[in-house]
Amino acid sequence: MSRRIRRPLAAALATALAATALLIGPVAPAYAHNVLRKATPAQDAELTKAPTRITLEFLQKLNPSFTTITLSDADKQQVATGEPEVSGTKGTVTVEPPLANGVYTVAYRVVSTDGHPVQGSYKFTVAEPTATAEPSPSPAASEPTETTAVPSAEPTPSAAAASPAASGSSDGPGTVALLAGGGIVLALVAAAAVLLLRRRNAVGGGPAR
Repeated sequence: MSRRIRRPLAAALATALAATALLIGPVAPAYAHNVLRKATPAQDAELTKAPTRITLEFLQKLNPSFTTITLSDADKQQVATGEPEVSGTKGTVTVEPPLANGVYTVAYRVVSTDGHPVQGSYKFTVAEPTATAEPSPSPAASEPTETTAVPSAEPTPSAAAASPAASGSSDGPGTVALLAGGGIVLALVAAAAVLLLRRRNAVGGGPAR
């Protein structure tokens, strides 16, 4: 009886081991592929300060000759970065230009120890509060303001009429008085000359003419 019980038990154990081997067999090669373990900045992170470096950490050591890490902006334009610096399981690139606010995509491609290429990507967002947008032109600078022309002062009719009379006329009262006075003086001089001539003739005994 004991031998009959042991044989079915041994057969059952062998079947269980075989089934376990079949289940584990296909899964084992998957562990040979490299996998991204940690990323800085992290996936879907919203940063209040733009990063200057991007570091990816994998489960297995990286081959510097087959490690690629790139960065692109929301318009799928590649952002300039340095060459990947590989140290063990980590790969790091430096971000050369300062990143503006927006969504960025990190893409990577590495090779596993079994020679299988592994690639992937993820996104993060830069939302720096101190970043300012480009100043928009003010209405005063973009549109010319209307100016009201101030008319120049024009001389009044009375001032215009008085100006020529004061500057150019020679028939004023002062001129007439000056001429009259001059005539009187000339008449007095002529009379004095006639009287003086008569006196000389009277003294000389000549007939007065």
